[in-house]
Amino acid sequence: MNAANSAAISPLNAMTVDVEDYFQVSAFEGHVTRQQWQTLPHRVDDNTRRILDLFAEHDLRATFFTLGWVAEQFPDLVRQVAAAGHEVASHGWQHTRVNTQTPAQFREDIERTRALLQDLSGQPVFGYRAASYSIGREQAWAWDELAAAGYRYSSSIVPIRHDLYGIPDAPRFAFDTAGGRLLEIPVTTVPLAGRNINCGGGGWFRLFPYAFSRWALRRVNHGDGQSGIFYFHPWEIDPAQPRPEGLGVKTRFRHYLNLSRTYGRLQKLLRDFRWGRMDEVFLDKDLSQ
Repeated sequence: MNAANSAAISPLNAMTVDVEDYFQVSAFEGHVTRQQWQTLPHRVDDNTRRILDLFAEHDLRATFFTLGWVAEQFPDLVRQVAAAGHEVASHGWQHTRVNTQTPAQFREDIERTRALLQDLSGQPVFGYRAASYSIGREQAWAWDELAAAGYRYSSSIVPIRHDLYGIPDAPRFAFDTAGGRLLEIPVTTVPLAGRNINCGGGGWFRLFPYAFSRWALRRVNHGDGQSGIFYFHPWEIDPAQPRPEGLGVKTRFRHYLNLSRTYGRLQKLLRDFRWGRMDEVFLDKDLSQ
């Protein structure tokens, strides 16, 4: 079966973008302070607009999990994302990991971000993604806070074993939380050799050959009969981004690996599968409420 025929009968998958700049990743926290953010070259605006052009070429609508800090700096970018028919969702205010916040701090963060994104986009914000997938077993309270704040779904965990995040024994596919008031939608994984392997984007998409991502997502679509989620960041299509000094070997490897290949791989991914917004794929209730 060729790629075109396979894509024609596949479930609709969710394409997502985590809108943050290169210096805001959690791995850089010990090297770039938040006080430096205003002084560094900002590349998220141009990179995100390049993504918008790519999606327009493929007539694709996606979900943009956007930092409140980015929205405050580039309000016209948020307006353009919404005007192009994409879903605007929350990535928190300053990429602060949930496992470093108290419930009160988290509540203020998600309410502040949601209010700004709704004001700029002119649309309700239903989705949330935690910085670095930092809702773990001990942060189940965060789902209750999200539901109370008006969110309808979260995509904040990955059911894998990883040194920075992950709940290995969590369900691979969407499940109810907060007493049925919130849907948690894990990033897509595929079982292989007794463990789950991330096939939903990020550094894994750059690490493995594209053929692996294509095989894994087809297995999820046709073997599991499920929709997948894919995520990436604007900085992942920007090999010319500045490089902070003092980064460790592991951090450099994870962040800069194959940046020059990401855009081309994305073009293949968009051709080989069917894509839509998170709310379109996973929410089956009236979204006007």
